[in-house]
Amino acid sequence: MFSELFRKNTKQKAHSRNWVFGTMLAFGITGLIASFTLAVEEFILIKNPDAALSCTFNLVLNCATVMKTWQASVFGFPNMYIGLMGFPMVIMIALLGLSKAKFPRWFMVGAEIGYVLFTLFAYWLFFSSVYIIQVLCPWCLVVTFSMTMLTATVTHYNLQQNTFGFKKSVQKSIERFLAKDGDKLIAAGWIVLLVALVFAKFGDSLFA
Repeated sequence: MFSELFRKNTKQKAHSRNWVFGTMLAFGITGLIASFTLAVEEFILIKNPDAALSCTFNLVLNCATVMKTWQASVFGFPNMYIGLMGFPMVIMIALLGLSKAKFPRWFMVGAEIGYVLFTLFAYWLFFSSVYIIQVLCPWCLVVTFSMTMLTATVTHYNLQQNTFGFKKSVQKSIERFLAKDGDKLIAAGWIVLLVALVFAKFGDSLFA
């Protein structure tokens, strides 16, 4: 009986690991594509400030307008270059995870910190676009969504593996929470909230 339960638990963890790193790989690639596309659009805009970019649909969904703001180059260079450097690292971690590589605790703690910091930066850009610039960059929204999913996946893995060193009683509660997909519900609720904020702010102007 105990051996059967052990095998079942091991199988569930293996499935969860594949889901975590498979999702991480998918959104790492998605974020890289979005960052690369934005970099190409940036070069086009430099050559021709009046160019019609592929991500410009109307006055609200307009990458060109966002690219011309100071928020688009916070560190003195276009923000998409951060994505071009960061997302390949995410893809590497995902591939290592899918290959069953064993990560040192310090590595996953560092990954968690990095993912969270970049996600917070993406949210800062998102809220700046919604409430200050009042124009949205579609590809930037893709990056924000990708970072949300990436943080959700790495946090799920770290909580499941007890990377943060919680006590056994706390860890058991966390594992029960994860088994009921509590973290996925939180992530889904957060994304729904972000979408609701966009529609509440812009309404029908999104489709004008």
